[in-house]
Amino acid sequence: MIRLAKSDEIDEILQLTRACAQHMIVKGIHQWNEHYPSRAAFLNDIERGELYLYLIDGKISGTIVTSTLMDEEYIPISWLTPKDSRNVYIHRLAVLPAMQGRGIAQELMAFAERQARENSYDSIRLDTFSQNPRNQKFYEQRGYKRLGNIYFPKQSEHPFYCYELVL
Repeated sequence: MIRLAKSDEIDEILQLTRACAQHMIVKGIHQWNEHYPSRAAFLNDIERGELYLYLIDGKISGTIVTSTLMDEEYIPISWLTPKDSRNVYIHRLAVLPAMQGRGIAQELMAFAERQARENSYDSIRLDTFSQNPRNQKFYEQRGYKRLGNIYFPKQSEHPFYCYELVL
């Protein structure tokens, strides 16, 4: 089941993303750290009605943010859709490590893509870490096109790759 997150679930959401961060670090992927994702970011997502949870038997097993706000880091990218187009931005897609490999991320992305199409958006945009080839393959297999690099210095010295799927 996928539904909007509630503010009283923030601690469980942070436990999930911290577990994901540790899981990635063990694999040599230093994508998330003590700065990201943050409590403040998730609280803002919840307040804006943009944070969705994937639940199995009432337990949070995954998260995804679908936002209409473009981060300023995305400004230099040459996107496939025009500047004035209607776009959705995906952030903080995460699946509890013990639940990975069961198609949850696929279901969360299908949910976001369906929601964007139903609301007549022109495209979906996102970024993923350059040192995470599994995520790159995941998005590319869904038809997302890699367009350029951005940097989040508090997260890594390595770039993040921007992707877009035209709907």
